[in-house]
Order: sequence, then structure tokens, then C-alpha cells
Amino acid sequence: MSALSSLALPHVAAMHAYTPGLQPTEPGWVKLNTNECPYPPSPRAAEAVIAELANGGEKLRLYPDPKATPLRRLVAKLHGHGLTEANALIGNGSDDVLNLLVRVFGGPSAPISVTLPSYSLYPVLITIQDGKCAPVEFDRSMKLPIEKLAATPARACFLTSPNAPTGVGFTNAEISELLAKFPGILVLDETYAPFAKENAVGLLAANPRLVITRTLSKAQGLAGIRLGYCLAHPEIIDLLDRVRDSYNVNRLSQAAAHAALQDTGYYDAIIGKIIRTRDYWFSEYTARGWFTYESQSNFLFTEPRNAKGEAGPAVAKSLYDFFVSKKILVRAFPSHPLTASFLRISVGTDEEMLAVNDAIEAWLKA
Repeated sequence: MSALSSLALPHVAAMHAYTPGLQPTEPGWVKLNTNECPYPPSPRAAEAVIAELANGGEKLRLYPDPKATPLRRLVAKLHGHGLTEANALIGNGSDDVLNLLVRVFGGPSAPISVTLPSYSLYPVLITIQDGKCAPVEFDRSMKLPIEKLAATPARACFLTSPNAPTGVGFTNAEISELLAKFPGILVLDETYAPFAKENAVGLLAANPRLVITRTLSKAQGLAGIRLGYCLAHPEIIDLLDRVRDSYNVNRLSQAAAHAALQDTGYYDAIIGKIIRTRDYWFSEYTARGWFTYESQSNFLFTEPRNAKGEAGPAVAKSLYDFFVSKKILVRAFPSHPLTASFLRISVGTDEEMLAVNDAIEAWLKA
């Protein structure tokens, strides 16, 4: 450890940062490794940003609305179920909201439970707060381990539904059962909810310990804008506001998000197209004899088999490396036994998905 690192808090000096998906800087790549929307955002989003830049960017010298109040109001209205702006908080991406939740409910004496496999940022955020993780393992069935989650000593539980990286969605009945048995805060990360069969927003009114997080990075195609939010009881929103950076969401992001969220017809069409593409290729991979989880997200988690019918971590790595040689990026998860033999393929355009299929055919022949 260097002299500078020795001055850092010990838990920070010892931790490992989150590793995001590869971001190529040269053209020509088919990028299906970070679950971005394959289609551009609503034109209204860009128009709103341009409007904010009028008059030489005069508005940029002013701080943005610190609470993003119009966005809170709009988010609550769009979700219905009696929600008001007091039930909403806006973040610099949903990762920002997750970080705030860990600040409020996690720490050295307040463990947070997470499922494995799941979003690998959760343990990083918990470690930043010098907190403790209480992991609960899925098995290959991906059945929600309600009893195990309820038995943890955690003050809060982070659960992704639909799950990442498998795409498996959990029913409201399962979520309700978990809420009845787990006494802490249940943070339901609904990043992929726009592509799912159901969501849990309707459970909020009867469950004050439920927090739902959402993002505009997937369905709305605004990953570069960094905008997310959560829905929760007003008391929880108040706690989050106490630890939130006063100006956590910039003026341009607020404008783009407000415009995009109002263009529901545009996004309904995009979401429908992504779902149709996803379901088509789910059928194709299944027909190949590749075990593929039935996805409720905008990606497919599939276990490739080579020409000999073999599956496993080495086979997954072989196909991953072949994809890279063809300038196709997907995501591999070699560090967990449940995921090591799988690849996650984000749903792309028809052209991109055909390029993936052509590469698979070439790999099988090779």
C-alpha cells in the first residue's frame, strides 16, 4: 500500500470498484453488453435540451431545481395509484438513488441483504459505507428464496425484479409474501419493469417498507442523460432527501427526462418492438437446445452449446471470444457458478440480432 493509500479509510483502500461493461471507442462494434435501448430516445428529449441551451446557454449559469419538483410530480402522476410528488425522488441515474438508500439504511452495524447473482453494484455501494452484505444465493431454478431472505439480519434488502442478469421476473404475490415475512426495507429495483408482465407499484400504498427504483436508461434510451427515480412512502423520501446532494440532477437531464416521460406513445411502440424481438430470439436459442431463461427484461441470458453439444464456462468463453473477434460485445459472468456458463445478450435492432446469429453459426462451424 502506498503512503497516499494508507491515509484513506481502511475499507476504501481495500475495496474493488464496480466494473462496468466495455465501452468501445472505435466505430463498427455491435454493442449488446450493457442493456442500452437499441433505438433513439423520443425526439422531444433532444428538443427540450436544445431549448435549455437557447440564448447562448443563458440558463446554464443558474442552478437546477434542487428537488426536480416538476419531475417528481410527473413521475407520480404517470404511475397513478394515488401517488403524489411526496412519494417520488429523482436521482442522477437509479444508481444515485441506490447509493442514497445505502447511506440511509446501511453501515457497519446495519447489514443489507442481496441476492446472488444480481446487480454487482450493490455490494460496492454497501462497501463504500463500510457496511456488511448478507448474500442469499439463488439456485438454477431462480425461484425467489423468500424464507432465506426473511431470515437474514438485514435492515434492508435489495432485490432486482426482473433479475439481472437472468431476466427472470418475480410476481407481485411473491413480493407481497416477502414483504409480509421480511421486517426491513425492501428495495425493489425495477430497472427492467417496462419489459415485464407486471410491476409492484400497486403494492406501495399498503406496504410503507417498500421502495421501488426505476431508470430512464433502458426503455427511454437516455442512458447518457443519467436519470432515475424511486417511489416510496413520504417518510422514506424525506430520509433520502436528507442525504442527497442538493443539486444531484442537472438542468439538461431534468428537461430531457420531463419531455421523454410525456411521450408515452413513442415509447410504447419501442417497448413493444423490443419485447417482440426478445421473444423471437428466445424461441430461436431454445430451439438450438440452449437453455435460456424466459426473460421479462430487454436481454436474454442463454447457455450456449458448441457443435458437440457441450456447455459450460469454457464453451461460454469460447463464444464470447469469437464474438469479440467479430466486433460483437455481449456480457460474460465467469465469477459465479450459476452464471459462468451463460452469456447475456442485450436485445438489439433486427440487424444487430442477425449479426449475432451469423456469428453463432460461424462459431459452430469453426
